[in-house]
Amino acid sequence: MLKQNLSQKMLQKLSPQQIQLMKLLQIPTATLDQRIKEELESNPALDEGEDNADVFDLGEENSDDRAEEKEFELDDYLTEYMEDDPSSYKMKGDTSAYNIEETDTPISGGNSFHDLLEMQLGLLEFKTEREEIIANQIIGSIDQDGYLRRETSAIIDDVMFAHGIEIDESEVKVILSMVQRFDPPGIGARDLRECLLIQLNDKIERDTGTHVRAKNLALKILLNHFEEFTKKHYIKLKKNLFVSDGELKEAIDEILKLNPKPASGAATTANRVNQYIVPDFLINNRDGELELTLNSRNAPDLRINDQYMEMLKGYKSTTEKRKAKKTEKEAVMFIKQKIDSAKWFIDAIKQRQDTLKRTMYSIMQYQYDFFKTGDDRTLKPMILKDIAEITGLDISTVSRVANSKFVQTEFGTKRLKDFFSESLMTQDGKEVSTLEVKNILGTIVDQEDKRKPLSDEKLKDMLTEKGYNIARRTIAKYREQLGIPVARLRKEL
Repeated sequence: MLKQNLSQKMLQKLSPQQIQLMKLLQIPTATLDQRIKEELESNPALDEGEDNADVFDLGEENSDDRAEEKEFELDDYLTEYMEDDPSSYKMKGDTSAYNIEETDTPISGGNSFHDLLEMQLGLLEFKTEREEIIANQIIGSIDQDGYLRRETSAIIDDVMFAHGIEIDESEVKVILSMVQRFDPPGIGARDLRECLLIQLNDKIERDTGTHVRAKNLALKILLNHFEEFTKKHYIKLKKNLFVSDGELKEAIDEILKLNPKPASGAATTANRVNQYIVPDFLINNRDGELELTLNSRNAPDLRINDQYMEMLKGYKSTTEKRKAKKTEKEAVMFIKQKIDSAKWFIDAIKQRQDTLKRTMYSIMQYQYDFFKTGDDRTLKPMILKDIAEITGLDISTVSRVANSKFVQTEFGTKRLKDFFSESLMTQDGKEVSTLEVKNILGTIVDQEDKRKPLSDEKLKDMLTEKGYNIARRTIAKYREQLGIPVARLRKEL
């Protein structure tokens, strides 16, 4: 039986501008210029302002309200826009912001990794078109690390589906062996072991005169004792191979020279270009006082396009003499939509800059001692909620600011999210940041005897001696977060 009920619900709806702002907050300064270029290309009412443009004034009119207004008379609309000249609706970067010179190496359109593989493919002489189709399918299935992750059966199905040709496994293996001769060595391998074997065999063929014994022993390890090698069971290896510590070390050194990700060795323009971190903030120490500035290099001055204002003026003068046509009304409504969209974007960029600076200023004040000294031990426990309460912003907003943002200090460029950490209580009741504990843990591991690496239990005991109350499972968690393997895998000969 159907029933009709009346209920009240409170729903929170985000305005287009709020959605725009949230998206812009997540964008780092390094890619903000591209986002602005996209908006400039898609909205002709938005333009880059002159260098001497004044900071725009939003006035009392709220852009969200404008978006939700009902239909109104065009004459009223025009009068409103004549009084509040859209051409004066501008944005100029924060006068306290700094600009980083464009000294980075420009990225040119060089050959990609797969372009290089296709170039080498073009040098092969295939007997049939069938072989060329298989080769192209294999090349297209190689991932960015240089591995062929697809099973042979899947490649057979791909060729059948795309070209309607039935092939067998032996044909795929023949062509794959040809591809695995490409540069850089190791390309087309199906797992790590095969990748290392391809590279080592290539080195043996080319460098027969140097370290032959060590390379042959390394080859034997990869072929017959790969599991013992990966688990660093050196005693088993010495026993099974009947070799000394020195001979085993030379062989393992040969293996460690090989590249587990062969595609990274491709001599391409894309791989050779240095990757630069563009900081979003700069903190300077001015005679003992910290000074925060916002990077506005990728936020050019924005304004409403003058031509759109002239269109409105022309329409206004025309409608004063005669009744407006339907097409003219549609045109001016289109102009209104574009101008509103431009205003929303300019406002969102300004709010983004204000929110970024407000959040970073609170972080700087909270971690003042660190930014003055650069000493990691002065970092205080700080979570997103702490900064949210200081700024009055939502925790999710602070999170968006912290992610993918960097601050340049006299002690180096730091990632914002690295300043956030939980607290840990010491034996004397002092509250310290877990970052401090992680730094000490990393130092202990760096200084350990690699022939007898420290277990998690021993690491716990050493930190306890230093006054930090910490459980063994917490040590394991911090170790994993720092990218430090277990003791067995840290062992060296």
